[in-house]
Amino acid sequence: MTEATPARPRKRRRLQRDKDFTGARLTTFRQVFLRHGLLGLVLAALFLAWPGFQSLFAESLTRASTHPARYILGFGLILIGLNAYAWRIDRSWSVAKLGWILYLGALSVWEEWVFRLALPQALESLGLTVWPAIIVSAIVFGALHYFTLRWRWQWCVSAAFGGLYFSHQMELHGDLLWVAGIHWVATYVNTPRLPGHNSGQVPEAK
Repeated sequence: MTEATPARPRKRRRLQRDKDFTGARLTTFRQVFLRHGLLGLVLAALFLAWPGFQSLFAESLTRASTHPARYILGFGLILIGLNAYAWRIDRSWSVAKLGWILYLGALSVWEEWVFRLALPQALESLGLTVWPAIIVSAIVFGALHYFTLRWRWQWCVSAAFGGLYFSHQMELHGDLLWVAGIHWVATYVNTPRLPGHNSGQVPEAK
């Protein structure tokens, strides 16, 4: 008789916690979007509707409107690079993978608008000075990942520190799309696989 091969231990997800008071693991794109992406999109729209914030948003796009070809080229280069990275991971490519890349790009734009420009500006209007407002916004940014994406607390702390770096870049350049581009690359490298996607198979919608 041959000895049975022991079952391999279940691989733990790198970012998400096990089931707790915030719910179970997120295993589909729909869950990720409804819990995290949609909330960010709603916040972005609400801040954009805030009186006076339209000019703040427009000012952050001044360089892109002045040199559109440069930004279109940059977008294309990032898109090509991330698709090449997606192929390198498991030597496969799909429209779903492209969709995930584009989604993270859009998410980066509205998260940078909310947490690097709109929320700090709103906090400053309530009496905080620049860097305390930035720090509070970074903490909210990290905490959001804890409750919506169910990340482990260590990764949420990393997200908060990343937010401080993005704020520093925003203070240096005042360019929303530049900072969103950095965010896009960093986010995709950190989460290159679709939700629930570990073996090269695209998960079924639930």
